[in-house]
Amino acid sequence: MEANCVLQPWKRYVSVFILFSATINTLSAVTHYSIPEEMEEGSVVANLAADLGLDVKTLSRRKMRLDIIAKKKYLDVNKETGELYVVEKIDREYLCASKTATTCFLKLDATIENPIRIFNIELEIMDINDNAPHFRRDSIHLDISESTPTGERFSLNNAVDSDVGTNSVKTYYLSESEHFNIEVQTGRDGSKFADLILKKTLDREEQAVHHLILTAVDGGVPARSGTASIIVRVLDTNDNAPQFEKDNYNINIMENYPFGSLVVKLNATDIDDGTNSDIVYSFSLYTSEKAKGTFSLNPANGEIRVKEMINYEDFRIYDMEVIATDKGANSLSGQCKLTLLVTDMNDNHPEISIKSFQSPVKEDIAVDTVIAVVSVSDKDSGDNGKVDIHIADQLPFALRESSDNYYELVVSQPLDREKVPEYEITFTVTDRGSPPLSDNETTTLELLDVNDNVPQFPQSFYTIPVMENNAPGALLSSLTAFDPDLHENQYLVYFIIEKEIVNTSMSMLFSINPENGNLYALKTFDYEIEKEFLFHIEARDSGVPPLSSNVTVHVIIVDQNDNTPVIVSPWRAHGSVVEEKIPRSTDKGSLVSKVIAIDTDSVQNSRITYQFLQVTDATLFSLDQYNGEIRTMRMFSYRDPRHQRLVVIAKDNGEPALSATVTIKLSTVETAVKAYSDMTEVPLEYDIFSDLNLYLVIGLGSVSFLLLITILVTCVLKCQKPMPSKAAPPSRNSVISERNSTIADSTLVSNDAYWYSLFLAETRKGKLVVRQPVPKAGSRYIVSSLPRSTGLTETSDSAASTLQYPK
Repeated sequence: MEANCVLQPWKRYVSVFILFSATINTLSAVTHYSIPEEMEEGSVVANLAADLGLDVKTLSRRKMRLDIIAKKKYLDVNKETGELYVVEKIDREYLCASKTATTCFLKLDATIENPIRIFNIELEIMDINDNAPHFRRDSIHLDISESTPTGERFSLNNAVDSDVGTNSVKTYYLSESEHFNIEVQTGRDGSKFADLILKKTLDREEQAVHHLILTAVDGGVPARSGTASIIVRVLDTNDNAPQFEKDNYNINIMENYPFGSLVVKLNATDIDDGTNSDIVYSFSLYTSEKAKGTFSLNPANGEIRVKEMINYEDFRIYDMEVIATDKGANSLSGQCKLTLLVTDMNDNHPEISIKSFQSPVKEDIAVDTVIAVVSVSDKDSGDNGKVDIHIADQLPFALRESSDNYYELVVSQPLDREKVPEYEITFTVTDRGSPPLSDNETTTLELLDVNDNVPQFPQSFYTIPVMENNAPGALLSSLTAFDPDLHENQYLVYFIIEKEIVNTSMSMLFSINPENGNLYALKTFDYEIEKEFLFHIEARDSGVPPLSSNVTVHVIIVDQNDNTPVIVSPWRAHGSVVEEKIPRSTDKGSLVSKVIAIDTDSVQNSRITYQFLQVTDATLFSLDQYNGEIRTMRMFSYRDPRHQRLVVIAKDNGEPALSATVTIKLSTVETAVKAYSDMTEVPLEYDIFSDLNLYLVIGLGSVSFLLLITILVTCVLKCQKPMPSKAAPPSRNSVISERNSTIADSTLVSNDAYWYSLFLAETRKGKLVVRQPVPKAGSRYIVSSLPRSTGLTETSDSAASTLQYPK
């Protein structure tokens, strides 16, 4: 019994043919299905359980299964519904690769158990148009001679299509062409192929290559297509003769044309290809032997060149005929005529002769001086024999005619050897022929040097910084001058122009190498004594007379931190401890003492800060790090010790920093002592500080003695020699504030020049006043100590600290 049914899951169709056979128990039936290729995975083919008459509920228990074909499982059975569905896409062209097979079957077996039964299933895979026609090669090359007659056929490669039946190649189409068309043929196996037919004669010279497109179309719905390009190359035949650009050539040629020179290059063209276009040139029988002997013709490129001397007086016109022949099998040729006209020319060059020439000459030679005499001549006649002579315009010389064909070379501008050491003078003579001929003669004029340039320094002013404490003999700088002159006029000697500073000659401080200008220091400089030097260096050449120039040198001594701060207040003997007394009733914030230190260095190296190094009670006293004032931070209590020890360090800002220390011992006294001191001030002070007064008197006497000696020595030096134009570098003296209340006023003079402002240092017993005028070389400031007990603290400051300037 056979049954046919059509199913349409997912809009697809399936044809089912069921064949039943009852002859064998285990092989009970053959089921036939038809499905198109490329069905989506999961697509249902048919309800296999229903077609086989099986109970769906027993499929799982009876272990229904499908066998695997070619290691792939294309189909499977849903054991819950009994449906046969697609597991993997089926490609008909892959399964049935043979083009001869019109049908493609996939045979498999379905097996169940309890009892065992095997069902044969035959699945026909129906072709769909899923492959486009294609050519085995993308391009087809054909060579066709241009002499090929019309109607000639040329076989083309056919297209292939993996599909079968109506989905395979159905026909061919050719792109539009006026020379070709195609004819589609059918083979014995039903395949289609096309022949290319020539319908119009080809002309390679008109179009050498034809590009066509061949399209193959299958019969599927919708139709698919593939293309290939056809390249037809037209082969040449010798059907064109060579042709010259002109039939007649008229050429003018000058006599005495150089041997081998090109007269004309003939160019014949042949529009054929290959050997049919290769051309050979030759003289025809109509060309005279004289022309053939005078000129040569290159058979390969058509160049005509001079072979022998051309003389206008011997032969004035040459007639020639040239033939161009191609190399085709049946050679073709063309010809042209040439007429060569010989033109008379100016064939004698002018000549120049140097009769006299003076070299070398000094660079200061006078203007209008004659340095050379030349003569000119030309063997030609007429304008060809007239000669003009000239030299380059940029040269400082001029030519002037002295007589017929004689010229003098004179100096027209001042000469300078340093700018141009020698001149290449070229005399050029030119005749007036057509074309003009010329000749030239070159000679060299050398200039001798004269001493006309002074030595020159690169700079007019040199500033040389020198770090103090330098080593004697250290190189400070190289002061090199340049002299553009030559030989002895160029040799320079360097000198230091002598200048005395405080009875000291510059040559004792500095030394210069006379040969190379290296400047050396002869001593170690101290910034605190000498801050700068200003002097001149002279460079003198060895010419006659010698020339010289000088340059100003400013040597600046740069400070080093080489001086330790000196504590000047409170004053104490070397290594001793300063003792102070203070009432126990002193209020908070009261000034206890003031530490003053000075540093003879400059700028950062002299900037001093103060701090406690040791202190008995850090909560009782404070120290201002900038002005050194020691003040109470609170009032004294009965628990505070009677004696307080303060160690203050004064440190500068140099690198590395230097410092000095002072130890102050403070003793507290009762308030009654202060009251008694107010009533009888002078006796109290004498009693309390009687031991200190002795040291102060001794110190003041020593300082006064030293000051007197210094004044006497200064007066003697001034009487011996007047003061120099520039003051000597200042030196520093110690600044001491006397604290003895019995001394009304003690004044010390110090000559530091870097204090710019006024500061007031107040102590318990007196005031230290330091006031400095605007910085100026040689300026002094006054240090005055006023006793506080005089009662002039508020009203006499300005009077006591009046500035005193040296007269």
